[in-house]
Amino acid sequence: MISASVAVLLIVTLQRLVELWVSNINTGRLVARGAHEVGRRHYPMIVGLHVAWLAALWWWAPGRDIHSPLLLAFALLQLGRLWVIATLGSRWTTRIIVVPGAPLVHTGPYRYVRHPNYMIVIAEIALLPLVFGLWPIALLFTALNAAVLIVRIREEDEALRG
Repeated sequence: MISASVAVLLIVTLQRLVELWVSNINTGRLVARGAHEVGRRHYPMIVGLHVAWLAALWWWAPGRDIHSPLLLAFALLQLGRLWVIATLGSRWTTRIIVVPGAPLVHTGPYRYVRHPNYMIVIAEIALLPLVFGLWPIALLFTALNAAVLIVRIREEDEALRG
């Protein structure tokens, strides 16, 4: 029988792998329709950050107790993540893909916030380590994520204005 902490990590890892698969399908379809990628140079930093975050959790979290209220908060964040993905539909991707002439999305969570997915990711990166009581991992990766998102959001905003 696997521990609750390993079960949580398996679910989150599987979720991320499925999201990458969906993202790659969407990216391919968008590019085939004439879209182009922006910010390609910083994308490996984003991937590396998320892989390192998950690896750190896989290294330190197995067997640790779970703080149930924080796990519930993390689960609620996943509903927000699904809302973002559903709102963008075939335009959702982990990359910055610009579809010439396509209007910006102003429905779903984009009605209220310009970058809802990044808000969710910020909360996830901080919250999941805290579920296991790993506050140093939460602090480290929150800081690293902030640095990467500064670059990412700047490039995405510039691409959306263009």
